[in-house]
Parts: sequence; C-alpha cells; structure tokens
Amino acid sequence: MTALDLSSPVAVVGTGTMGQGIAQVALIAGHPVRLYDAVPGRARQAADAIGARLDRLVEKERLTADRRDAARARLRPVDELTGLADCALVVEAVVERLDVKQELFRALEDVVPDDCLLATNTSSLSVTAIGGALRVPGRFVGLHFFNPAPLLPLVEVVSGFTTDVTHATRAYETARAWGKTPVACADTPGFIVNRVARPFYAEAFAVYESQGADPATVDAVLRESGGFRMGAFELTDLIGQDVNESVTRSVWESFFHDVRFTPSLAQRRLVESGRLGRKTGHGWYDHGDGAERPEPHTAEPAAPPAYVVAEGDLEPASELLALIREAGIEVREEAEDNGTRLVLPGGGQLVLADGQTSVEFRDVVYFDLALDYRAATRIALSHAPNTSPVTVAEATGLFQALGKKVSVIGDVPGMIVARTVARIIDLAHDAVAKGVATEEDIDTAMRLGVNYPLGPLEWSRRLGGGWACSVLDNLHQCEPSGRYAPSLALYRHAYASDKREGTS
Repeated sequence: MTALDLSSPVAVVGTGTMGQGIAQVALIAGHPVRLYDAVPGRARQAADAIGARLDRLVEKERLTADRRDAARARLRPVDELTGLADCALVVEAVVERLDVKQELFRALEDVVPDDCLLATNTSSLSVTAIGGALRVPGRFVGLHFFNPAPLLPLVEVVSGFTTDVTHATRAYETARAWGKTPVACADTPGFIVNRVARPFYAEAFAVYESQGADPATVDAVLRESGGFRMGAFELTDLIGQDVNESVTRSVWESFFHDVRFTPSLAQRRLVESGRLGRKTGHGWYDHGDGAERPEPHTAEPAAPPAYVVAEGDLEPASELLALIREAGIEVREEAEDNGTRLVLPGGGQLVLADGQTSVEFRDVVYFDLALDYRAATRIALSHAPNTSPVTVAEATGLFQALGKKVSVIGDVPGMIVARTVARIIDLAHDAVAKGVATEEDIDTAMRLGVNYPLGPLEWSRRLGGGWACSVLDNLHQCEPSGRYAPSLALYRHAYASDKREGTS
C-alpha cells in the first residue's frame, strides 16, 4: 500500500508543541492540514505559531517564500470535530491519558469515513488499549514522532494487536513520504526507543546511588569514553526529571514491575523536591544564572610504566596495544589461552571491565569500555580500597601517556560504559527475539531517536557475541536480584557465537 496522496487532508488533534510540530511536517510535505483543539481559540493560535515558524524558515533560506505561502493557504484551524470529516488521516497529540484518548477516537469515528487512518502519537500508553474501544480498530496505529517533530527524523510506526497490516504499511509509507525515517514495531511498553534506552539512565543512576561516582564524572565518562552525545544526568535535566521518570515508571508498571526497568529512588527524590532540571533551574545540576558546572573527577598526573606485559589480545580493547607502543612504552606479549589483561611492572593487573569487582582479586585495576580507544579523551579506572597505590599510579600514568584524562571511580562492577552498553545490547536482543522490531529497525531507532553512536546490535557485533552476556552474568553474580540476568535471547546469541567461533 502506498502513502497518502498529497491532496488528502491530514488532521492534527491537540495543538501543543508536539501537535504543532506534526502539523508542520505534514504541511511542508504538501498536504492540506486541519487543526483542532478542545480549548476554544487554541487551534487558531497554533496556526499563527506555525505560520511564524514558516516565516523563520524562509529567513534562514530553508524554505522559499512561494512554498511558505502555499503551505499557509493549506492550513486551516477548525472549531468542531465535524470540520475533520473529509480527512484521510487524523493524528492525535493530546494529554497522555487513556480515557481522554479513547473518548476522542470514539468521537472521531462518528465523524470520519471508515477508510480514514487514525493515529496516536502516544509515547507511553498502549496503542492496543487506545484503539480497543473503536468500531474499526484495524485502521488504528501509533505514529510516535520525536520532539521537535520538524527536526528529528525518527517516527516509530506502532501496530496494535488489532491493527491491519495494510493500514500500518500506509502509515509507514506516509511517514517516509514526509521525509521521515520510519521504523516498524509491535505494541510493547516503550515501543523501541523508550524500552531499549532505559539502562542508559538506570545504570548511571545506579552508579551514583552506590556512591561510585558523581553525576559530572559519570556524564563525562559516557561522553568522552562511551561516545554518547550527552551523559544521563545532563540529558534527563534537559528532558525534565518528571518526564523521564514518568516514562521509566510507565514502562516498569507495564512490564508488571520487571526488575530490569525499576525506577531510580534518587531520581524520585529529585522529582519530589521539585528539581526537575533546566525548566525549574535545578535538577542534577544547578542551572541558575551564573551557576558553575561541576568538573568531573580527573586524576593528577602520574608517571607512566616503562613497559607492560600483554596477556592475550585484550579483545575488545586490542586497539590499546598499538596506542601503548605509539606512546613509546614497551609491550611484552605473552600467549595466554584466556588472557585479556595487562600486567604492570609492579605486579598489578589492568583488566577491561567485565562485571566483576576489584575486591574479588588481588591487586587489580579495571578500566572501562570505550567506543573507540584512539578517539576517547577520557578513561575511567576503578579499584578496591586495598589495591596497591603503585598499581593505581601505574595504570593512571599509562592512560595519561596515551593522551587520556583519567577518572578514578569506586569499585563498581561493570563500571559505567561497560554495564550500560551490555544492558542496552541485552534489551535489544530481547526485543528482536520477542518480535518487537527487526535488528535493522532497532539500530536505526536508537541512532536517530536518542543519538547513540552505534545501534545496539551493531555494538554487539563489534564487541563479540559473548561479551555482553559475560559482563551481565558476572554482574548478576554480584547482584542476584534479576536486574542483570542475561535474557534468554542474549544467552542464545552468545552460545551460537561461541559455536561459530569453535569454542565450547
């Protein structure tokens, strides 16, 4: 089935920020657009606001004056739902309440023809539940745009339990015709992005709650080592702590309090205190006028070791060996069947984060995962209280000699980037196995929806089939609540990868 013809009118119900954004997308694509809001006068105000944004696009030379004038001529606010009777698609963007949305769509069914496509922009409610009360539920679909809709390319096209594939396909092709990048997914709590992204926030908050590191240090490590555009604390301050926590709580409750999605108590206290982020002037950080941003913990300069002994190839951190040599530090290699460590001159060991703690071993310093060890500007180290100061100093000096800033955090199993990426990979494999979406669509959604540097399945392939499963299995041994237990999908993936690689 093809996209809607450009002559087909599109309606947007609900004229807040998201509704206006969706209307602007449809309008610039070439459709006649109707605006409706239950509050009198709001639709007219929204039309004026959209017109002003079109003017700014012309000023920035992103839209011609002729196209602006034509778009304005196609935009019409209406005062009654009956004004939407000729529409081929109605997109709802009203308050996130199930009863309100159900009532709206029941009223719409009395107005629009049976072949009109009905869509909700909900980000947290069940598409199936919203459409369940409709007379023709097969034409009901989720069209989840991301804010700001005119700028962000991703649209999650969500099929409810009763959605007909023909209507889902038409919605998908229409979103693509509007210049968006659609991904198809089943109706599951959080859809793709809000389901798979939960660990990005949860693990940062868990490190903070365990007093492993402060927010500024966690954010710096996620950005400068993990390659994420923003850290979890600064991102939730931007989103709004109340909004972010509400999504987390909704996913958790929808999955029947699955421990993998448990909300953060620290974030709950932040919300209760009214510190909601930038919009209130204070969240994890102080955003008041003149407030100084706290600096991440950065270790003082230390002397580099004269040499290191590499036991094994350090996968997936093998790139470090070349960097160490380029820094003029001798690398002595020793073949080890399962060696994945560097031995320092003082006898201590430097090991890639694997989900275990330094306190379990004698004189071990862990280093965190990096997206790209050559490009990373910061590396996190962790160690137990009884780790030799010589080992800590040699490990610190080694990474500083590679041009990296070093943040030393507490003895946190899985550290920061490693535990976060392992959990994201796990939820992505679980979503694929449960038919939520394809690997390609999940990777696309996470790159475009939340700006991840790699899609989680792509990350999984890069790190090796068994890496995430091993990290999570070790984390589960440290904290056997079930939060870190590898999913059956990840276990199967790891086992199959081992078989392909000839290991047992």
